[in-house]
Amino acid sequence: MAQDFIELTAGELRLGLSPTVGGSIAHFSREWREAGALRRTHWLRPATVQSMLSGEPLGMGSFPLVPFCNRIRNGSAMFAGREIRMRPNHPGSDSPHPLHGIGWQRPWRTAAASNTQATLQLAVEADAQWPWSFSASQTFNLSTNALTVSMAVTNRDTVPMPAGIGHHPYFPRDDRTRITVRTRAMWEGDQDVLPVALSTHEAVARLAGGTAVADLVLDNNFTGWGREAYIEWSDDANGPARSLVMRAQAPLDFFVLYSPSRADHFCAEPVSQCTDWVNLRAEHSAADLGGASLAPGETLVAEFALLPRWS
Repeated sequence: MAQDFIELTAGELRLGLSPTVGGSIAHFSREWREAGALRRTHWLRPATVQSMLSGEPLGMGSFPLVPFCNRIRNGSAMFAGREIRMRPNHPGSDSPHPLHGIGWQRPWRTAAASNTQATLQLAVEADAQWPWSFSASQTFNLSTNALTVSMAVTNRDTVPMPAGIGHHPYFPRDDRTRITVRTRAMWEGDQDVLPVALSTHEAVARLAGGTAVADLVLDNNFTGWGREAYIEWSDDANGPARSLVMRAQAPLDFFVLYSPSRADHFCAEPVSQCTDWVNLRAEHSAADLGGASLAPGETLVAEFALLPRWS
C-alpha cells in the first residue's frame, strides 16, 4: 500500500506521518479552538515544506533508527564473520562515519492505517554495505493524551546480525525550554562525536536536577538512563505553559542528547545502544554499550511514548 502522508487524530492531538520520507513523523501537535480561533502548538519540531518536497528526513519531526543507532566509525566493523562497509550517508556533511542506520533513508510501506493507528513496514536486502537481510516495522498509536511508538527489527538472514533500534525526535526549543533526565554516566566523544571514554561529566548531575537546554552544548550518549525524560516549555505565542514526558521500555536503555548551540531545536533520543558499539565490544561491557545479536529469525522489539501535558 503506497501512501505519501498519513494523518492521525485523537481529541486535540494530531500526528502526521510520512512513510516515503524514511518512515518519519512529520508533526506531532495539539490543535484547539480558543476565543473562536484555531490554535496549534507543536510537541515535535514540524517538518518544513522543503523537507517534505525533497524527501529529507533531517528536516522531519522524528525518524526511526534501524538497524543501528548513531555512528559507526569509518563505516567499518566485523560481526559474526561478516564485514560492514558502509559509505558515508550524511547529506550535509563530509564525515566518513555513516550514521542513523538504514531505515531513515528508505521509503517505508504503509501496512495499515486508521484514524488513530498506523503501521509502517520496511524490508532490506543484504548488500556489500550491510551484509544481512532484515525487516522492520513501526506502529503508531495515538490517544487523547499520548503517542505510543512500537518498533521491531527482524534478522531475515542465515547468520547472527548486530542490531540497534531507536528514534530520533527533534523537539522545539527556546531559551526557557528545560529538560530533566536521570542517567548514570556520559560517553565523552572525540572531534568526530564518537565515544572514547565514560565519565561522570557535570552534565549528568545538571540533567538530573533539571536544566535549561540552552545551557548545554552536547552531542553525547548517556548510560544508565532511567527511561524517562521530562521536557518543559514556558507560555509563548504558540500556547500556554506545557510539558512532555518521554517514557521508554527496555531495551531502550540508552539516551542521546543533541543540543547544538543557539538552535531552535534539540534532540532527545531513546536508543538501545551507544554510538559505534560494534567496534567497542572488546573493550567495554554490554551494560555500557547495549546492542543486540539477533539469531536468524529473531526479532528485537522496543517501545516508547510521548505524553504531552498542558494547562
